[in-house]
Amino acid sequence: MGVCSMTIRDPLLGVSGAVHLHRDSPPDGGVRLSLAGLALGSKEDERDALKRVSSCGSLRQLLRFLRSSQLLSDNMAAAALHRLADLEQDGAGGLRDPAVLSDEALRGLCQKLEQESGRLGGAALVSTLLACTRLYLDPWSRLLVRLVSESQARLDQGSLGVVELCALAQALVALEGPDCTMLGQTMGQLQHSDPTQWSLDELVAAYDAFGAGVGEGGRYQDLLNAMHAHALSVAGRLEPAAVSKVLGALVVMGESQALPLVIALCKQAVRHVPVFTDSQLTAVLSALIHFGHSDRFLVQALEHHFAKKAFTAHPETVTRVMQYFGRRRVWSPAVFDAVAESFVYRADDYSTGQVGRQLQALGTLGYVPPNAGRLFRKVEALLHTRFSQFQPQVLLEVLHACTLLQRFPLNFVSKVFSPYFLQQLQEKESGMDRIVLAQLTQLYMTVKLECPFYNGPQLLPKYRLKSFLMPGHSLETQVDVHLYNSVKAGLVDLLGARSYFASKVLTPFCYTLDVEIKLDEEGYVLPASHIDEIHKRIAVCINGPKRFAVNAQKLLGQEAIKQRHLRSLGYEVVEIPYYEFERLNSKTETVEYLHKKIFPLSYRLSW
Repeated sequence: MGVCSMTIRDPLLGVSGAVHLHRDSPPDGGVRLSLAGLALGSKEDERDALKRVSSCGSLRQLLRFLRSSQLLSDNMAAAALHRLADLEQDGAGGLRDPAVLSDEALRGLCQKLEQESGRLGGAALVSTLLACTRLYLDPWSRLLVRLVSESQARLDQGSLGVVELCALAQALVALEGPDCTMLGQTMGQLQHSDPTQWSLDELVAAYDAFGAGVGEGGRYQDLLNAMHAHALSVAGRLEPAAVSKVLGALVVMGESQALPLVIALCKQAVRHVPVFTDSQLTAVLSALIHFGHSDRFLVQALEHHFAKKAFTAHPETVTRVMQYFGRRRVWSPAVFDAVAESFVYRADDYSTGQVGRQLQALGTLGYVPPNAGRLFRKVEALLHTRFSQFQPQVLLEVLHACTLLQRFPLNFVSKVFSPYFLQQLQEKESGMDRIVLAQLTQLYMTVKLECPFYNGPQLLPKYRLKSFLMPGHSLETQVDVHLYNSVKAGLVDLLGARSYFASKVLTPFCYTLDVEIKLDEEGYVLPASHIDEIHKRIAVCINGPKRFAVNAQKLLGQEAIKQRHLRSLGYEVVEIPYYEFERLNSKTETVEYLHKKIFPLSYRLSW
């Protein structure tokens, strides 16, 4: 067995093979290692060197640094391995290029670490072990066996501090899972310390460990609760990296009961928006999306600072910002315009999933940016050149978002309605998701109602829903009950009886009407039960706050398309927005308001 052999895990086939290192390496690979934390020069010199390691933006830069370094401290060696993992992890349980570990300098460094593991400082020892797990090295390689053995000895001595214990816990979870005996011993020592006495670095290290899975299955919940209480008291002192790490750990753990801590961290995040790295901001926004929390001060900070970075920020960061604004229904022309403009130039850098999520956010808010012509030409070009790369559901979401924005990509609708594509959309066991069916149905209705010249394939009846209104995520927003009851009372006063209007009417076209009023040819109001000689149907949309952006009186995309389709189907659409209705102070005002809204040309009521 070679030193530092690496296991390559194929995420698709589930097979593995070993790449053995050091077989023909020179004694030290050209790198000398300074042990037990000793380094050339002062601590400031080592700090500068560590900054150089962390600033390496590519594998080539990192290897050049290692080859040019005559002497590395043990901490620098561990940092170099961590940076290598940062640069080379592929996000699917492996490395982009496993052969990178065959580099002479890296082979020599790993061999030196193996030979001198007993002389490494405590922090460097466990950090090196953790870095090796991040590089997916074979747990039975000599390097990892030596590092684990030495860590066990230090653990038995009780010489590891809180940060070292937390790093060791992360490594052990990666190596053997949460049931590891050595992990139990590690966490036992951690439980004997008092979180209220921890430094901020120690607190963040503990959250890193829990985020790695040490608390799986509700383990160590008392310790975690004590950590939450302490974190809440010091949230205002956390640095940007700490805020993002703690929020990220809370997401992994699914700590829904820690919402007060999430809110406190969000407030602290507002201060850090100007200095967050892309990865930190991505983690923060992902957590806020997960916990469903929004903050107007965070929105203002993003509008002020992020709009300037739309052309340079990491593609995933841009996408998360858009996704956050979309999920929280935030109307933000400053951010949307900047991202839409950058999209025209940067779209080729985005994955198909990122393209889908950005357009979905615009569709949710129903926001058409000023450069809409160039934006959608770019979208169409992407669909042409990368069509085969789009997952079926992502492609459907892109097309659906386009229709919400009154853009109709008919060249691709015909492909979506094809039997082959529809078969791809179906889940293996449960069939097709109802949201997918709803999007297909609305896409079909859009083509029928707004693109009468389309003569391509039609959506088969078996894929069409009867109603867009469904529990949970829906293409229609449930009517606000309190607002509905108030409007209903006003309509009774206006029309004279409850029998002259119907409520929550499911139309043959999938949409549910909040209120429907029928008129005959002379303008008289007919009883709701009347089915003959109906000259006009009035659809009254009672629009509560959830049908609008949270910060503007702008109707959401799904509500705008509903009104558009109802008009195309022959309904007269009357909108009763909450912000108008809530200003009414008396029954008389309510009746007058409803009269003007529903019968604007009538000087007297006819029924």
